[in-house]
Amino acid sequence: MFNFFFNPFAPPPPPQYPPFGLPRMPPFTPGSGGPPLAPPPSKVPNQAPYKVDPGSIRRCRRKYTYIWLKNGDSFWFYPTYIGKKSISGYRWVGVWWVYYGTDLKKIESFVCV
Repeated sequence: MFNFFFNPFAPPPPPQYPPFGLPRMPPFTPGSGGPPLAPPPSKVPNQAPYKVDPGSIRRCRRKYTYIWLKNGDSFWFYPTYIGKKSISGYRWVGVWWVYYGTDLKKIESFVCV
């Protein structure tokens, strides 16, 4: 049987997704490793001369932490992972939190709140 509605020059049909739509990221819940639900404190703490290593900064996991980098940058940070050589979590950019990671060698000092 011949199909009168078939057009060989038409674009292909869109891919078929599951009936419930595209896969979604699970929602963040407090303590799940996602960003904090509130902005950091408004007051910047005084810089402390802490030696930076995985053991010293580990106590700051999932706490508001102010970080000073050796290049002169400083910012609020909410660490969710602390490894032997690196740290990652969420950096405050003035309006919201963005995922960020850096090498521990780049951190000059830090203060947990």
